[in-house]
Amino acid sequence: MIIVILAGGSGTRFWPLSRIRHPKQLMSVLGGKSMLQRTVERVLPLRPERIMVITNCLQAGETADQLASLTEVPVEVLAEPVGRNTAPAVGLAARLAAATPETVMAVLPADHVIPDVENFCAILRRGVEAARDGKLVTLGIAPTRPETGYGYLEVAGGSAGAGPFPVSRFVEKPDRERAEQFLASGNYYWNSGMFLWRADTILAELQRHLPAVHRGLMAIEVSADGTASGGQIDDFYRTVQPESIDYGVMERSERVVMIPASFTWSDVGSWNALPEVLEGDANGNVIINAAGEVLADASECLVYGGGKMVALLGVSDLVVVETPDALLVCSRDRAQEVRGIVGELQRRGLGEYL
Repeated sequence: MIIVILAGGSGTRFWPLSRIRHPKQLMSVLGGKSMLQRTVERVLPLRPERIMVITNCLQAGETADQLASLTEVPVEVLAEPVGRNTAPAVGLAARLAAATPETVMAVLPADHVIPDVENFCAILRRGVEAARDGKLVTLGIAPTRPETGYGYLEVAGGSAGAGPFPVSRFVEKPDRERAEQFLASGNYYWNSGMFLWRADTILAELQRHLPAVHRGLMAIEVSADGTASGGQIDDFYRTVQPESIDYGVMERSERVVMIPASFTWSDVGSWNALPEVLEGDANGNVIINAAGEVLADASECLVYGGGKMVALLGVSDLVVVETPDALLVCSRDRAQEVRGIVGELQRRGLGEYL
């Protein structure tokens, strides 16, 4: 088994703490180790043959430094010269694994919170069995609320039992009304972005659905030890077009099945997700990295204090994030929109805040 960790994201919805060179996955959002370090340690009980961490050139140095002490399994950091979305990254990992084409790859994001490691590993082992049969396996999360910030999977027929179940369609982030319908139906799951497949299976699906990506991958010469020259990888990225593995392959393939993930999970996709994984006070306030706190008639607020004293008076449902050069204040129900602030900073040429 090979583990592929996608770690090149910029975490724009965690601005102003998350920045281009030091994004969410490299941060200690929960205290202690970074999210990337936790992700790598989570898969070690699976005894993988190899771990590939795919990031970008700006984050490669910090990524390698954070993983330098992990010696139980060979860990390779692959730096993309330019971002091209997830399909080229997944394809590159599959091409490097082509020396053993029937090897199963588990593709995992670097920034999820999954405290139940034992159950997580058990679900992945079940996914390996389906992947060996030539399936594209995705892990689905049973929804607990009408979430509008996640994509959904619709399972064909009933979904009683452990799966795998055929996936009839992928649905992009819905509005509130549709999300409520999905929750009530019982046959929709959140798309976790965690996948398993054989290297030769995903390469065949790339050839069928994204032939230009596949041609570029096959031009890369891979040595017997599963490595390739940086120059060839750079050439591939310079010419390939951005493609999402979800849209480019998973939504088009007839091989997709879903296994329900019964473990506790959060993608910590925005500041508003932190109260799911961090315990708050009796009024639902979560205070992080503060010298102290005085809370008077305050409820359901999340504050990253930047090491300062935090005082809240007569407010509710706020996100407040303090860093040395920026301050964010927003309503919790609009925390998903923080990425729009990052876009506005880019349009105004304020790169020093990115």
